[in-house]
Amino acid sequence: MKRILQYLFEHKTLTRDAAREALVNIGRGLYNEHEMTAFMTVYLMRSITIDELQGFRDALLELCVKADLGAHETIDIVGTGGDGKNTFNISTLACFIVAGTGQKVAKHGNYGASSVSGASNVMEQMGYVFSNDSAKLRKELEAANICFLHAPLFHPALKSVGPIRKNLAMRTFFNMLGPMANPANPAFQLVGVYNLEMARIYNYLLQLGGKPFTIIHSLDGYDEISLTSDTKVITHEGERVMTPEQLGKRMVMSEDISGGNTVEDAAFIFRKILNGEGSWAQNAVVLANAAMALHCTGKYQSYDDSYNAAVQSLESGKAWKGLELLIGLQ
Repeated sequence: MKRILQYLFEHKTLTRDAAREALVNIGRGLYNEHEMTAFMTVYLMRSITIDELQGFRDALLELCVKADLGAHETIDIVGTGGDGKNTFNISTLACFIVAGTGQKVAKHGNYGASSVSGASNVMEQMGYVFSNDSAKLRKELEAANICFLHAPLFHPALKSVGPIRKNLAMRTFFNMLGPMANPANPAFQLVGVYNLEMARIYNYLLQLGGKPFTIIHSLDGYDEISLTSDTKVITHEGERVMTPEQLGKRMVMSEDISGGNTVEDAAFIFRKILNGEGSWAQNAVVLANAAMALHCTGKYQSYDDSYNAAVQSLESGKAWKGLELLIGLQ
């Protein structure tokens, strides 16, 4: 690792193969905590290259525990995190609304590193028991239309750096890797990113994958549709900017989508919204993200059609029922 660090400190970048090897060695526990911290810090000081990101992804997929979910066409709804906005768990809530429409969801997530509550924090609070047993995950998917893949159980490299990421409390390149390394290999993907440079990189990499995808970035810095400003929307068909009015009927304020100060706060907000008791602004933001995910599948003729399906899932109680079914299987 010292040789790699010296090379990087000279403002050089890694090849795809070198990046893969470095992360494979991290996953195998060959480096100490200080070396790994220094390595991650390099990418806080400069942008990651496409070659480096591809190499890191290659390593995660090489080492990961595969999730066999059968022939189901699943979708993942995930943000890179690291936007520093501390919203409630918008993408995770959107997953349950999407599941309530009948679309299968394989949600890939982790504990929050730069926010109070990541997807894994809130799912744990709900009573979900993490597992990498494919049979259990398939059973959940068939009964509730959703299963949750806790990243450290599938990716040894993520497990080894977890405490370091938490102590740094800043976004690292691992934020960028998560959405590209879902071990269930979903058929569709909605990815939220924290800046336009990241959107460009993801667009390039997801185009190579050949599967339907949608990348979203709120232009005021959120890694999801926040309805606090216009949103950049990128698909394999091109790019456009959509207004809050187009996406969720009207604009909301940033304080309307705060996630609270504790994991317990986040869980309280999560239950309240999914049970149909959220504020207008909270509901609108979650519905917009769910609608964009549904639209990504190509099963709805227009965004408005997918939005109406999301509203029906929430208001009918089907989204809440999915959570009850999922937790009942634990």
